[in-house]
Amino acid sequence: MYLKNKKNRISRCVVFGMCLLAAFVMLVPFVWMLSASFKSNVEIFEYPVKWIPAVFRKDNYSNVWTDIPFLQYFLNTAKLSAVITAIQLATCSMGAYAFSKLRFPGRDQLFLGYLATMMVPWHAIMIPQFMVVRNLGLYNTHLALILLKAFSAFGVFVLRQNMISIPDSLHEAAKMDGCGPVKTYLHIMIPLCKAGLATITILTFNDVWNDYMAPMIYLETGRLWTIQLGLATFQKEFSADYGAIMAGTVCSMIPIVLVYAAAQKYIIEGVAYSGVKG
Repeated sequence: MYLKNKKNRISRCVVFGMCLLAAFVMLVPFVWMLSASFKSNVEIFEYPVKWIPAVFRKDNYSNVWTDIPFLQYFLNTAKLSAVITAIQLATCSMGAYAFSKLRFPGRDQLFLGYLATMMVPWHAIMIPQFMVVRNLGLYNTHLALILLKAFSAFGVFVLRQNMISIPDSLHEAAKMDGCGPVKTYLHIMIPLCKAGLATITILTFNDVWNDYMAPMIYLETGRLWTIQLGLATFQKEFSADYGAIMAGTVCSMIPIVLVYAAAQKYIIEGVAYSGVKG
């Protein structure tokens, strides 16, 4: 018994040490970015790295808000992230409910076909999507990005697996009490899928907030740009203000950190539910 307990303690210490090492490796770039946001270009590329600047250049943060319309970019990104996340929560939850609890001909085959779209690389459909958006007259509008990201096969998959874990007896009991599909969806399924909904919220918000390629393709006017495009304006002909870029990146991370902090306890539970049944 003593040897067994000793082995368990050793294994826990080893796992804990590996987790600490992994956390250190992942945190180093963020610490460097925060340090670089208070440095000049010369100090940023000094070797060995000075983690604490000799002089904290707060001008980097003021420059990022004054040299470019950073507030406009911030609000554009916040609008797109909030709207797309809300739409995906609605479309994904309704699709998941239909594929998990409603019975109709060809349901499983249709779901497999829907999942198959996840296997197609985005680069393969990038040009056809652009042609459709342009022909609809939506080029250079936020509506183009909203419509392109309004649906998510991955989100439907995660929520469907989450809803499958809910006993069918609850669905049948609601039907016997006179609840139709809409009431059952709103009053039973949605409250019981908070973990899955929180997971989709985090992943979608993070994806839209950090997206660079889609805004670069579909947005031309500067007043419509997102943060990722705005930070690229610091790239000049011969040099770049890397300190200001790092300061802008730190500012842009704040909403992501807040969203994760508010819903991080649900994300592991939500992803775990996606593999319970199916």
